[in-house]
Amino acid sequence: MNTNEKANFLYPRSRYYGSVNPENLVFNANLQEFTQRINFICALETSGKLAPEEAYTQIKALWKQLKRSKKELGIGQHPFRSDDNNNEGNQSSEDN
Repeated sequence: MNTNEKANFLYPRSRYYGSVNPENLVFNANLQEFTQRINFICALETSGKLAPEEAYTQIKALWKQLKRSKKELGIGQHPFRSDDNNNEGNQSSEDN
């Protein structure tokens, strides 16, 4: 097994099917890395090679990194939708 095959086995990546823009792609990569690391931590804790407290601490740190990444990338924020939503809301209330 060559290095690339080992990397693909240890760090599998799934195809991204969401809305394609740089922020979403970066967040998806971060999310996949997060899940892979969580999987390793859980396996180490389950096998007794990592204390539950240490597993919790590591998972909490990874979660904070993921949340920071989401915030920095602006995932879930819609800066241009406030005007659109207000206009749509006014139209729908007039139609009623």
